[in-house]
Amino acid sequence: MTKLNKKRKWFIATSLLVPMLLLIGFVVVPAFDLFRMSFTNWDGYSPKSEFIGISNYISMFHNKDLWLSLGNNAVYFVVHFIMIPIELMFAVLLTSKLRAAKFYKTMVFLPYIINGVAISYAFSYFFSPINGAFDSILALFHLENLSRNWLSDTKIVNYVLSSVSVWRFSGYHVVLFMAALQSIPQDIQEAAMVDGARSWHLFKYIQIPAIMLMVDFVLFDNIRGALQVFDIPFVMTSGGPGYASSTFTLYTIKTAFTFSNFGLAATMAVAIMIMIVAIYLFQNTIIHGLVLRDRRKQNG
Repeated sequence: MTKLNKKRKWFIATSLLVPMLLLIGFVVVPAFDLFRMSFTNWDGYSPKSEFIGISNYISMFHNKDLWLSLGNNAVYFVVHFIMIPIELMFAVLLTSKLRAAKFYKTMVFLPYIINGVAISYAFSYFFSPINGAFDSILALFHLENLSRNWLSDTKIVNYVLSSVSVWRFSGYHVVLFMAALQSIPQDIQEAAMVDGARSWHLFKYIQIPAIMLMVDFVLFDNIRGALQVFDIPFVMTSGGPGYASSTFTLYTIKTAFTFSNFGLAATMAVAIMIMIVAIYLFQNTIIHGLVLRDRRKQNG
């Protein structure tokens, strides 16, 4: 038994060593190097860089185009946030005894597994002002007066792009909600139905409290995705017109590779990491408080 325990401990230590080394080598070390770079004026190709203190951070806070890009990220967050209750309702519907439920599950999840660049190219043609399919659909229903320059109108372009993002990622969230709902013990729900609980009561008092951790994850995934969105605006509009559809990540990459200011781009990358961590901690505190409150009500 002693030899077996030693072998087991050695196997566990070895199994943990490789992931830890990969984590340190590809996450921790680059993160520290990124933080160091944010205090320099490195242009991306010079062998040396100059330490400039917090000048990049000051420049970042005074950059109006960057704040505009961050505001565009907020549009993605709001649109996806509005969709969360709808995604949850779809998940409840698909976990019920619905005819052809497997087919609907496949169709809902299919957009998520398609390459994001391919989706962006397809929708750029879909919303094209020249023989675009969307305008043709409007014309078919005699709604030509609703036609717009969908990808160049500064007032609506971010809503168009965020709708494409919703089409792509909502199925992923629906599948996550379905997995959480299916993990709820059936005997609890059946007992509640025997006691006279209706579908709404099951949803409000049993299903929602039971899947709060998944709701927390989907909400965080929404925030993270909204802050890091890149491929859809890059392919469909290149951040234009001007910076009307630019996002924080897109502006950061343009700063590094177009303006050759890797120091300032590193500052922006550090800022977005801090924002994601801070938002996660704030959100986790709120969700944890709600879960504890529900448990106290149930026990009380």
